[in-house]
Amino acid sequence: MVMEKIDFAKAKKIALNKGLKPGKVKGTDGIQFTKGDNQRLDVISWDEFEKKLKERGLAVYESGGWMKIMKA
Repeated sequence: MVMEKIDFAKAKKIALNKGLKPGKVKGTDGIQFTKGDNQRLDVISWDEFEKKLKERGLAVYESGGWMKIMKA
């Protein structure tokens, strides 16, 4: 499976279609997609999520609808 880097707009669209929200891991600067029912995560705004990606030099990669956040 080859992971391809995708732009933020496409990642957001895929996430919304899957019912995912942007999340921040409590007590860390970690971010990930969430369905919103994980006690370890706080749901954050899409703007904050995009800002955190840029600050940390991360990007969203996708393959077959499966997404992963990795170093850009």
